[in-house]
Amino acid sequence: MSIMEPYSRDPIPLKVDDTASLVVDAAFCVHRELGPGLLESAYEACLVDELRRRGAVVKTQVSMPITYKGTELKDAYRIDLLVNDCLVVEVKSIESILPVHKAQLLTYLKFSGYRLGLLINFNNTLLKNGIKRIIR
Repeated sequence: MSIMEPYSRDPIPLKVDDTASLVVDAAFCVHRELGPGLLESAYEACLVDELRRRGAVVKTQVSMPITYKGTELKDAYRIDLLVNDCLVVEVKSIESILPVHKAQLLTYLKFSGYRLGLLINFNNTLLKNGIKRIIR
């Protein structure tokens, strides 16, 4: 199986889907307020604030280990946001989403064990064009 193939055909749990809807709605709110053109860190901070205002539990820059040749390497990568302990969110502010960005999120899902992730690129005139849903 290649890394880009789906891992499971099981349906995404309702809690995860509801959390994804909450994040997308919050992202639209942030984008309406700020527009495109800011740094990723600004969007991340505002999205975290918006999600917490809505009652979500948000962890930021979640450190994740990787086991390499039998050795666990702590802090090998960081998930931008983990929302309600079930959804991985990767925040970007780039010209366009490339396949490498989707592969990055899919790898985060694979190593973390989470099933669903959102890749959100705030640097779009229309945010709907900058949101990608990635399922493992």
